[in-house]
Amino acid sequence: MTNLQEHSLETAAANGRATSPTLVLRLDDLQKSLNRSHIDMSLLSTFQRILLTSDGAITNALEAYQLEEIQTVKLSDELVPLAHDIPAMDVKAGAKAIIRKVLLQGKISRKNFVYASSITIYERLSERFRNVLLETKMPIGKLWFEEGVETLKEVVDYGKGPADDLAKYFNVQPADNMLSRTYRVVNNRKPVVMVTQMFPDSYFLKSC
Repeated sequence: MTNLQEHSLETAAANGRATSPTLVLRLDDLQKSLNRSHIDMSLLSTFQRILLTSDGAITNALEAYQLEEIQTVKLSDELVPLAHDIPAMDVKAGAKAIIRKVLLQGKISRKNFVYASSITIYERLSERFRNVLLETKMPIGKLWFEEGVETLKEVVDYGKGPADDLAKYFNVQPADNMLSRTYRVVNNRKPVVMVTQMFPDSYFLKSC
C-alpha cells in the first residue's frame, strides 16, 4: 500500500478522521483538509481543481477534457466482510462490502488518468446494481445515472503524497506526488459507497 493510500478511505475511516455518519465538509472544514494535506488550490490548474471539488461524474469530465472516451480497467473486485467499523459509512465490521480498484483510461490513447478505490456496502444495493457492479467494468457514477438513482455526494477528505507503487500505472516516479479526494455517496439517507480517486499532480496542467 502506498503512503497516499494510507490516507485513503479505509484508513481515514479506521483512524477516526471520518467519525460521523452524517459528515459533510463545509468550506472551513475543506480548507483545513487541504491545509493538512499541503494542497494549495491556487497552485492547481482549473481542471485539477474541478476534479478535486466537483460533485459531478469524473468520467464525463475526463471525456470532455481529453476529447476521447474513457474506459474502466478493473484491477481487482472482491466481495469481503469489512475488517473494521467505518463510522462515516455507518457500518460495522463484518458487514459485506464490494472492494473495487480501477483505472480510468483513455480508450484511444490507452493512457491511465485516474486510479480509484471504493468500498460499496453490499446490503444497501439493489440486486441488479450488485450484479452489474461485480460483473462489469462500468464506472460507479455512470451506473448510478443509468439506474436513475437519486444520490448525494459528500466530500470527506483531500490528500497529497508520493505515488509509490501506483507510479507504474502513470509513467511517473514513485516519489512524484499524487493528488486525491475521498467522497461518499448517500442514497435513501444511508451512505452506500465511499470512493478515493487519485491522479499525478503533473497531470491536467494545460488550460484547454
